[in-house]
Amino acid sequence: MILGICGSPRQKATEYVLREALNTLEKAGFKTEFFTVRGKDIRFCSHCDYCIKNYECIIKDDIQHLYSLLKKAKGIIMATPVYNGGVTAQLKTVMDRCRALNASDPETFKHKIGMAIAVGGDRIGGQELAIQQITTFYVLNGVIPVSGGPFGANLGATFWSKDTLEDAKRDEEGFRSLRKTLKRFSDLLKNAEV
Repeated sequence: MILGICGSPRQKATEYVLREALNTLEKAGFKTEFFTVRGKDIRFCSHCDYCIKNYECIIKDDIQHLYSLLKKAKGIIMATPVYNGGVTAQLKTVMDRCRALNASDPETFKHKIGMAIAVGGDRIGGQELAIQQITTFYVLNGVIPVSGGPFGANLGATFWSKDTLEDAKRDEEGFRSLRKTLKRFSDLLKNAEV
């Protein structure tokens, strides 16, 4: 199963692009799940170390459902709009709260395949910095990060929304980077199953 995590608190361009990516993967024969932070009760990690001692998070909120999805996923796609040159606070909270998941099982993320999508209001609005944050999370946790490769999708899929859903839908360069990244992501997932 491939899990798409939408880090946007709004139902706009980032959610649209992630759903398009998941639809493409479903057409290629993959089972997908969608999770959004929008409207969820996901509280900040206070680094209290409860999870280190008790192998679970002390906070009981909507992230418990995400934990079960992450455990089952073979592939993870994190998508975020760019906020101040990085990921949203909501997506960063998801990443931080995965500390408890790792405390309960340090192998949770081992050998999963991960890719990133970033949507910015400007063409060069911090998309690569946001993708680097996601990639850093993957590397630290044993997820194998996948980019779109050289010549157009170096770190992952990047979109220019001009702050509107309609402009994101018209971003041909963004969709080209998405197709390239999805191709490498799905190829690696297929090879991992062999």
